[in-house]
Amino acid sequence: MIDDSLSRDLHATDVSEASAVRLAARGLELRRVPGTDDGFPAWLQVVARGFLDGIRSPAQIEAVRERSAYRRATGVYDPSAPDPHAPVATLASWRGELSVPGDAAIAACAISSVTVSPTHRRRGIARALLEGELDVARSTGFPVAMLTVSESPLYGRYGFAPAAFGASWRIDARRAGWIGPTPSGRVDFISRERVRELLATVHERIRRAVPGEVDVPGGHWDAIAGTRPDLEKAEQRRAVQYTDDEGEVRGALVYTVQENEADFAASRAHVHYLLAETPDAYAALWRFVLSLDLIAEITADQLSVEEPLRWMIADQRAATVSVRDHQYVRILDVATCLSSRRYGAPGAVVLEVSDPLGYAEGRWLLRVADDGAAAVTPLAPEDIPADAVGLALGVEELSALFLGGVSATTLAYAGRIRSTDADAAGRIFSWPTAPRLSIWY
Repeated sequence: MIDDSLSRDLHATDVSEASAVRLAARGLELRRVPGTDDGFPAWLQVVARGFLDGIRSPAQIEAVRERSAYRRATGVYDPSAPDPHAPVATLASWRGELSVPGDAAIAACAISSVTVSPTHRRRGIARALLEGELDVARSTGFPVAMLTVSESPLYGRYGFAPAAFGASWRIDARRAGWIGPTPSGRVDFISRERVRELLATVHERIRRAVPGEVDVPGGHWDAIAGTRPDLEKAEQRRAVQYTDDEGEVRGALVYTVQENEADFAASRAHVHYLLAETPDAYAALWRFVLSLDLIAEITADQLSVEEPLRWMIADQRAATVSVRDHQYVRILDVATCLSSRRYGAPGAVVLEVSDPLGYAEGRWLLRVADDGAAAVTPLAPEDIPADAVGLALGVEELSALFLGGVSATTLAYAGRIRSTDADAAGRIFSWPTAPRLSIWY
C-alpha cells in the first residue's frame, strides 16, 4: 500500500501563502474549512449551487459531513459580501491512489468541488485556488494531481490533460441480440447494503489492473449503492451479484428502471455501476441487463472506450456510443510518475518538458527495459544518448501520455508534440488496457 503519511501531511498543511497574498490584494481571504467547522454547511451549500444542485437539507449536510473527514476543504471569502460567512469560491482535495499501467498505483492529490461564484468571476480566484493547491500538493510530496471536470477547457492552463476517456452507451435492447458467452455460475438479487459491501471489496481487488481507476472514497459507494441516508429515490436502485462455480462473488451490478406507462414493453433501464472481476462475471452481468423483461432501451456511463460489450452483441449498430474526456491528470514529479508505470516496448526517450508552473520543467532520460520497467533520470543538454528518441512536449501533453490513453503518434499529427520518431515513442508509451475511470469525484 502507498504510505498514508501524505494524507496526514496534506491535512496538516495550511493554504498556499502565495495564493493567500494574491487574493488578499483583492480584498479576499483564503482559508481552510474543516468538516467540523461551523462554516462547513455554508461551504457545502456553495458547492451545491456551483454544480447546479438544490439547497442541501440539514440531513444531507450531516450525511456529507460524516463522510468528508478525508477531504481538505478550502474556501475564498469576501468580507464585504452581504453574507461574509459563505465562501465565494471552493475547492477540496485529498490523498488518493491513481492506477497506472502495469498493475500498479501512485499517490495522487485528488481535487474536487472547484467552484467560483458568478458574482466574483474574472478576479483571478480560480487561478489562485488551483495554482495554490498544486503548490501544496507538490510541497507535500505528491507526484501527480488528478480531477474530473464539468467544464473541460478550464484546466489545461494549469497543466492538466485528459488521460482517461469515458464512454456513454445507449442500447436498443430489442435489436442488440446476445452473441457473447453464457457463463455457468449464477446471478442473484441482493440488498443495497450487500452490494455496497461487494462493490468496495471487489473494486479494491481489481482497480490496479485498469489505468486511470482510483481508490474510491466510502461515501461514493454509498451513493452508487443507494445506502446514503440523504440520497433521493434510493429505493429505486436494484442490485444483483454474480457468483462463480466455486461460490466466489466475482461481480455486482446496480441499476434502475423507468417504466413507460404508455407502452410497458418500451421501458428503460440505466446501469449505474457494473463491476466485474472476471470475464465470466462481465458476460453474465451484461447478459442479465440485456435480457431484462419489458426493457427497450439501456443506458450506461463511464464505460471504457474499449468495452468488450461491443463484441458481445449481434448488432453493433444497436449501440450508440459517445466518448468524452473524463479523468484528468497533472504531472508534478516527472521522474516519480514515469518510473511508476510499465511500458509497451523497450527503448529510450529523451524528454524535453516545458511547464509554465515549473514543476515538470527539464530534460529527462526515460529508459525502458525489455520487461517494461523504466528508469528516469535528469539529463544535461550535452548528454544525449545516440539510441534515444527525442520528444519535446509540454507538461499537458506528457500528462496525456502518462496512462497510455493517447498515442504519441496522434499527438505528433495534432501538432502537440515534436519527436524524432513519434511512432517509436508511441510504441514505448503504449499499454494494452485502455485507461478508464468508472466514477466522478
